[in-house]
Amino acid sequence: MASHRKSRPTGTRVAGIRTPALATAALTSVALLSQSANAAPEADDKPSLEEVEKKVDDLYRQAESATDKYNAAKEKTAKQRKRVDTLLDDVAQRTQKLNEAREELGSFASAQYRTGAAAPDTATFLLADTPQDYFDQTQLMDRMTGRQKVAVDDYVTQQSETMKKRREATESLATLTDSQDGLRTAKATVQRKLAAARELMSTLTAEEKARLAAIEKEKRAEAARKADELARQQAARQKAQDEAAQQQDSGSSSSGSADSGSSSSTPPADSSYATKADKALAFARAQIGKPYVWGAVGPGSYDCSGLTQAAWKAAGVTLPRTTYDQVNAGTTVPLSQARPGDLVFFYDDVTHVGIYIGNGMMIHAPKPGTYVREESIFYDGESAVHSVVRPA
Repeated sequence: MASHRKSRPTGTRVAGIRTPALATAALTSVALLSQSANAAPEADDKPSLEEVEKKVDDLYRQAESATDKYNAAKEKTAKQRKRVDTLLDDVAQRTQKLNEAREELGSFASAQYRTGAAAPDTATFLLADTPQDYFDQTQLMDRMTGRQKVAVDDYVTQQSETMKKRREATESLATLTDSQDGLRTAKATVQRKLAAARELMSTLTAEEKARLAAIEKEKRAEAARKADELARQQAARQKAQDEAAQQQDSGSSSSGSADSGSSSSTPPADSSYATKADKALAFARAQIGKPYVWGAVGPGSYDCSGLTQAAWKAAGVTLPRTTYDQVNAGTTVPLSQARPGDLVFFYDDVTHVGIYIGNGMMIHAPKPGTYVREESIFYDGESAVHSVVRPA
């Protein structure tokens, strides 16, 4: 029996009410708009230009910190390799001496075998043709026994020393392996940080890069203003010191002081430092334009501490390789008293260094992709300056 129910109308019901096609389209549009709204934050996830700049700068700083660790590991590895080479040479020489001592013992054994020498006893005495023959034989044996004892003592000594040096060489080889592992780790860290910085920069459009350049230009202008301000402060301070020195000299002359002939306001030690600083600065200026390369110490390229080390080496002063060692290689002075030749260190972790040239300016090797150049010590803001050290 056929059903007499009316077929249910097609369409969409909201709260039990059938909606017309227009309402259905409207709901669809709302749903699409809602999806678009939900997707919008994903587009906003892209970091701002300022955030990109900060991230890139952080990556370069981390790379520079890793470079210092690389430099330290490289220096340690070089020293350890030199020690291993020295120990291996020593072992080879001692082994040669040990072999010579062994050969000498062997020659005694061969001589005894050829002569049939043995400890004198009744049988030997009975076999001797005459008592004089026995006496001659025992005298020979006594001489051989004395020399043999010296040879045995020498052999034992050489064997003990050789074994000792072999153990030291083995331990040094193990330390060298650890140093090489540390060197590889530091190198990989530097490369990883630099690759991340390059990748981040590659995401910028030409317009964004232009804006970033404009921001950098403004930062340099601000740094230059601060450098000028520091230069004025230092000039005023120097003028006050000179005037005070002149007054002191004038007073000494009028009182007929015995030491009035000394009119120089610069102590001999300062004069000596200025001479060395001039040589260091002359070297640093000659490097301007050469590329920054992490781990490099010249002559074609430098990293920051490689440049300062080479500059002061030209002045006859030996500095450590890394920034966190160089910062302890001299006398710390206030920034207001910084003099040409002083080393200026940056950041709390002391990961960058430049050589001060006066008037708030320095010569430094900034970061990968740049060149040795003159720049304000406030290039990354006043708070970035960590300390000033006078190395000689």
